[in-house]
Amino acid sequence: MIIDVVILAAGKGTRMVSDLPKPLHPLLGKPLINYVIDAAAPLSESPPVIVIGHGGEITKETLGDQLRYAVQDDLLGTGHAVQQAEKLLSGQSDLILVLYGDMPLVRTQTLENLVKTQESNSGPLTLLTLLEDNPRGFGRIGRDPAGMIRKIVEEVDATPEQLEIKELNAGMYCIKADWLWNSLRKLVPSSSGEYYLTDLVELAANEGHQVASVQIEDPDELIGVNTRIHLAETGQILRSRINREWMLAGVSILDPSTTYIDPEVTIGQDTVILPNTYLQKDTIIGKNCIIGPGTRIFSSQVGDGCEIEFSVVEESRIEDRVDIGPFSHLRKGAHLGPGVHIGNFGEIKDSYLGDGSKMGHFSYVGNARIGKDVNIGAGTITCNYDGENKHQTVIHDGVFIGSDSMLVAPVEIGENSSTGAGSVVTKDVPRDTVVVGVPARQIRKKDQK
Repeated sequence: MIIDVVILAAGKGTRMVSDLPKPLHPLLGKPLINYVIDAAAPLSESPPVIVIGHGGEITKETLGDQLRYAVQDDLLGTGHAVQQAEKLLSGQSDLILVLYGDMPLVRTQTLENLVKTQESNSGPLTLLTLLEDNPRGFGRIGRDPAGMIRKIVEEVDATPEQLEIKELNAGMYCIKADWLWNSLRKLVPSSSGEYYLTDLVELAANEGHQVASVQIEDPDELIGVNTRIHLAETGQILRSRINREWMLAGVSILDPSTTYIDPEVTIGQDTVILPNTYLQKDTIIGKNCIIGPGTRIFSSQVGDGCEIEFSVVEESRIEDRVDIGPFSHLRKGAHLGPGVHIGNFGEIKDSYLGDGSKMGHFSYVGNARIGKDVNIGAGTITCNYDGENKHQTVIHDGVFIGSDSMLVAPVEIGENSSTGAGSVVTKDVPRDTVVVGVPARQIRKKDQK
């Protein structure tokens, strides 16, 4: 059976008070509509159709051309919005799954249950419902004395008796495609001139069809984002889900309420995440690490047995048994080999530090390649930028860089050499050589007393 997905995302989202279209507001590192797209992806072999309107070009540019798009130029209601997808899908699908781009908490399993129920339904339509004391503006499910669904009554139109109904319409549907396209043309506009998808339920019932339903167990799945308050609420629920999954997988999170882990992050077993830690984008954390407190790691790889405290790591690679911080900053392109130590207030950018090397506090290393077992003293700076271009510093294995050394790139320090404290190195240093002074000059070879 061929299933296609239609996601409605054309509304103005005025309550967000933003120039950014509502479906694109970030939720744990990605647009909130992407959660709906991801939840529906296993159900269809074809990319979903996104119905866009307000800010449609920005939406297309952000989501990319891997999706299909239909445009709702005039915002004439949900029924009219779905109708815009007909040109793309008519004659191609058996079932149409209709979702909303501002409901990011819905799970794939819930949508699978909705589709399976419709596959066994003799009628043309199945909808999601929930039982909830707090109606949150949802329409009420109207059933006849035999328990059959007859219509959906919107809250604004409900009588006092109907407002007491606890079964609510969740707004997600699985519909037989041929019936859908034909029936959308039969919808009658409301007093506001809009065509509502909910009217399909009464239309199907009046035609003598069975309208099936799936009752959802977790009402959180149906929270829609209409304001930034809702965005924060959904973020909190999503974080709680993610943190719970990682704790069940063998990761210790000491304070889940202050731990922020994006959905794409991977964490190894027996790693401990301390409070106020942010693991973002496609970050990978190895086994037996201690991360935090107060640490942000963004799009980076961290090996096994690492400790990172009160530090920021961005687009970097950290191999096994590395310890960093507190208060250090790894910028884009930093790569630390096994056993590297980075002390307090260190900064590294676009540089490699080899196995077992140590970089003391208050140091900056940029555009450098550093060998094994190098000691970089406190206050060392690689002076890599001349005002127009950046230049490379190369430090070979076993070098000792004294505190407050300035290495003026391009420059190369030979194997097993040393710089004295406060040296300004402007020329290459041969191997096994000690240099001191401003500018640095050779005073002896290492094999000399």
